[in-house]
Amino acid sequence: MEENIIARAEALRREVEAVCRKTGRDPAEITVLAATKVQTAERVRAVLNFVDACGENRVQEFCEKYDAGAYTGKPVHFIGHLQTNKVKFLVGRCDLIHSVDSPRLAKAVSDRAEMLGLVQDILAELNIGRDENKTGCLPEDLPELLSAIRALPGVRLRGLMCVPPKGTPEETAPWFAKTREIYEKYAPEWGFDILSMGMSGDWAAAIREGSTLIRVGTGIFGARM
Repeated sequence: MEENIIARAEALRREVEAVCRKTGRDPAEITVLAATKVQTAERVRAVLNFVDACGENRVQEFCEKYDAGAYTGKPVHFIGHLQTNKVKFLVGRCDLIHSVDSPRLAKAVSDRAEMLGLVQDILAELNIGRDENKTGCLPEDLPELLSAIRALPGVRLRGLMCVPPKGTPEETAPWFAKTREIYEKYAPEWGFDILSMGMSGDWAAAIREGSTLIRVGTGIFGARM
């Protein structure tokens, strides 16, 4: 089983390099994140040499795998919906939180970071497709979120994250392009360096539209059992 995982991870790196060559991008610009939801610590460790970071969707899974040393030697990100009462389990242990979507959550993260004497890196999550079933800040509410973050000493905003409405790569590409446009609008002022978009089914389209970080789960680990 681990051999299959490693083979898929290696193949993914080659495919990322090929897409980058075709689009004139440097593969070194792309962070390949293994989305490790429901995977065991052993399966996570099997791919560490072939990915740049790991990402968890659930706080409980993050804590269990973190304590088991699953991510040793690699950055670990939190990529799922985050409730304010769970912030304490992530801040200071997680390298990057992708899913900050409200001033209230940003403040909770900052307060916890200040308590620990550190600054927590975060991304602002956009609900770019205005999907009622998805979390994230609506594009028109982003200025309010950015204004709130600017006043918080315990967080550092590194960029944006989005999960577009489900669809084919051709259907999701325009959502990625819209997110990139928003990213580019604010990047000079904020010094953004991370645009997190693209998953197993559409990461190539995301790279073509400017993504710097792709989140791949089934493309590495296979279908979830």
